[in-house]
Amino acid sequence: MATTLQRVTDIIVEQLAVEESEVTMDASFKDDLDADSLDLVELIMAFEEEFGGEISDEQAQQIVTVGDVVNHLDANAPSSD
Repeated sequence: MATTLQRVTDIIVEQLAVEESEVTMDASFKDDLDADSLDLVELIMAFEEEFGGEISDEQAQQIVTVGDVVNHLDANAPSSD
């Protein structure tokens, strides 16, 4: 099964048309991946669909880097028990 980072990377590569090598834990959506506010909304929706659950507006505002979203998704993943 793919890791959270790999699943997030796949979504970012598809949505933003960037090279996979550009998507690192430290990559800023705005500064490094050239994502605008609409891109970020679409990414959040894609992450919600892929991982289940919901990312609130307040939580979304705290997501600046790829690492932020990976950590958020890992911390809020539904239990598979």
